[in-house]
Amino acid sequence: MKIAVASDHAGFALKEQIAAALQGDGYEVTDFGADSEESVDYPDFAEPAAREVAVGEADCGVLVCGSGVGVAIVANKVDGVRAVNAHDAEEAAISRRHNDTNVLTLGERTTSPEQALEIVKSFLSTDFEG
Repeated sequence: MKIAVASDHAGFALKEQIAAALQGDGYEVTDFGADSEESVDYPDFAEPAAREVAVGEADCGVLVCGSGVGVAIVANKVDGVRAVNAHDAEEAAISRRHNDTNVLTLGERTTSPEQALEIVKSFLSTDFEG
């Protein structure tokens, strides 16, 4: 499974942890940046990652900013993307089961790395019910 990841500066550290964990679990990860904690504009990174999902080059996406809200707004403007800003594993699972979400957004300022990895795992392991 191929996963597009992206963040802004406020989500950089969490994105890096998520990407490393995903690669460790055998997922193919395409990182759209950011590449540091230097201030950047989140749409510059979230939009290309979301487009990768929309055109089928990635199976899903994980986007991170300070709150998860900004990258969710950007992703949901891309035709074919259904993004959820999930705050826990159950919310991520419900969004997959009932809404067929294909992009998960997270907030580094609101989510611990351990919680984020649990949310990502739930998102990736839940199928759409149809």
